[in-house]
Amino acid sequence: MSREEAPIEVLNGGSRPRRFVFVLLQDFTLLSFSSALEVLRLANRMSARTLYTWTVVGDGGGTIRCSAGTGFELDSDLPPLTREDTVIVCAGLNLRSGITKRLVGWLRRESRHGPTMGALCTGTQVLAEAGLLDGKRAAIHWENHDSFAEEFDEVLLTKSVFAIDGNRISAAGGTASIDLMLSQVAAHHGPDLSNAIADQLIYSAIRTDQDTQRLSVPTRIGVRHPKLAEVIHKMEAHIEEPISPAKLATEVGMSTRQLERLFRRYLNRSPKRYYMELRLQKARNLLMQTDMSVINVALACGFASPSHFSKCYRAHYATTPYRERGSHGARAEA
Repeated sequence: MSREEAPIEVLNGGSRPRRFVFVLLQDFTLLSFSSALEVLRLANRMSARTLYTWTVVGDGGGTIRCSAGTGFELDSDLPPLTREDTVIVCAGLNLRSGITKRLVGWLRRESRHGPTMGALCTGTQVLAEAGLLDGKRAAIHWENHDSFAEEFDEVLLTKSVFAIDGNRISAAGGTASIDLMLSQVAAHHGPDLSNAIADQLIYSAIRTDQDTQRLSVPTRIGVRHPKLAEVIHKMEAHIEEPISPAKLATEVGMSTRQLERLFRRYLNRSPKRYYMELRLQKARNLLMQTDMSVINVALACGFASPSHFSKCYRAHYATTPYRERGSHGARAEA
């Protein structure tokens, strides 16, 4: 900020600084954490006041590494909390190894004091493990959406970039952390400050909790054909109970032959092949992110028998579901 720039006037500027307690798990996602922290730093800078303080902690203290391999020295072990604190659990890969009984117990115990409990990326699953999201709206990265929904059906999972439900907040990860934290700054100190922070970050499109995580189907597949997009959307919504290509074609007002030509022209594969790839992709996510049995994974992805599932999986991924589960477990333990 140059000397000529005046500090941004803020609401509640004279109140006591709010403390954010960032809880880092091993292999946490650096972008999610740094994005959130940077919003708080800029809030202080742009207002020329100490509106926020923060501490970075973890189970046992010491040093912890992000998923990129860089190490970070933690400020302390898990501290006692007050009602005025905001906890932000930051996680990423190899989540299971980072969720300890001590961490879950601390979250449950300290939540009784009434702090805001939040999470970034897969940190949402840590709060769910502690039972702190039951009956609450929550967001998690789209890649983990299916596995989370299978395991925590009592949580009101959304596909939004972030979710706020009372004193429970969560963001899907990545740059969604910026949106969540800007919403917090706006709620605490007014939109003028949050907008100034966004400008400083060169963040020109602030999203709300009504914005979804993933790009639209046409943008994702690089094709702007309304009927093709509609069919793919229906496929994605019916993984457990697949719809036949003939029925899909009828529902969008096409013949089966027209639908086949549409897929061949734009995606270089048949509707049946594309649908199978979607189902297998979900199956792989469930195998790698949950403890569901291979049989239950097969059923959740629309396969009537484990043998058919295994045959299709091997043809696509050149390995069996059982070997996939085993090799992923070995990598997680390494």
